Amino acid sequence: ENLPPTRDNDVKVQVRACALSWIDTKLLSEIKLEKELLPAGREISGVVLEVGRKVTFFQPGDEVVGILPLDSEESGLCEVILVHEHYLVRKPEKVCWVEAAGTVRDGVRAYTALHYLSQVSPGKSVLVMDGASPFGTIAIQLAQHRGAKVISTAYSLEDKQYLERLRPPVARVIDVSNGKIDVAESCLEETGGLGVDIVLDAGVKLYSAEDESTSKSQLLPHKHDIITLLGVGGHWITTEKNLQLDPPDSRSLFLKGATVSFLNDEIWNLSNIQQGKYLYILSMIPILEDIMEKLSSSVFRPQLDEPIPLYEAKVSMEIVQNNQARKRQVIQF
Repeated sequence: ENLPPTRDNDVKVQVRACALSWIDTKLLSEIKLEKELLPAGREISGVVLEVGRKVTFFQPGDEVVGILPLDSEESGLCEVILVHEHYLVRKPEKVCWVEAAGTVRDGVRAYTALHYLSQVSPGKSVLVMDGASPFGTIAIQLAQHRGAKVISTAYSLEDKQYLERLRPPVARVIDVSNGKIDVAESCLEETGGLGVDIVLDAGVKLYSAEDESTSKSQLLPHKHDIITLLGVGGHWITTEKNLQLDPPDSRSLFLKGATVSFLNDEIWNLSNIQQGKYLYILSMIPILEDIMEKLSSSVFRPQLDEPIPLYEAKVSMEIVQNNQARKRQVIQF
């Protein structure tokens, strides 16, 4: 209601679908973007209604998809929203609204991890932890598309069955739900003792078993296990914000010539805030376009829940923020 006038580079979009993602309030606080009310829903797809006079990429009637910036004042859970043209790309005709919005963020994370941080290539071996998650599914599919051999862990029988149904098939599914399977041993066995070239974790166990408070943390590998299964020259891509490496850990990584990188999928937005929009344009738009192309050609087959009506958005967002959603939650208008 009462949208401001469309500025020169703005695109007015009628939102058709908006995906819900966890909001990192600590990150927002650290970069001075925290406020009393935070907009929910940043991954959108929709139809262009109107464009500003300097917009060159789009015209009314175009179908688009994009990610709202980290410092956006607006929520994607609006029927109509104003978006700077640099945050949008065209949606392929074959891709539905829900899949477009529901895949774009996980696609960016997967590209960041496997292209920019580790350069996955044919013949490489990749371990994707929690491969049945929405992000894990896209990461597996991107790695396989690049010719890599993929190993994945499953946190439940349902996850194991889901991963075993993927085509092309995963080289090995390691079921860690009962806590009796040694991930490092399984990976070394699968790679002939050489170790894995790229590890993409879903968190790691930082302390001893008795210090871990949640049941999910019991399923995570210990950091020593990941260092053990990592091959010479390997890349460990971690989502663990508070990872602490002790001197023996560093020594082991040094002897292997291995690297540790932190997966922060907001780096594109942070770069945008710090260095202006040009870096964002050059780096982000090709990624989004490639994600949509792979979605259109069925290389990416996302792990989505059933589309959710707008009146259930609050309940769904609470589930997402509490890390209780096992499939990507997408609101459909």
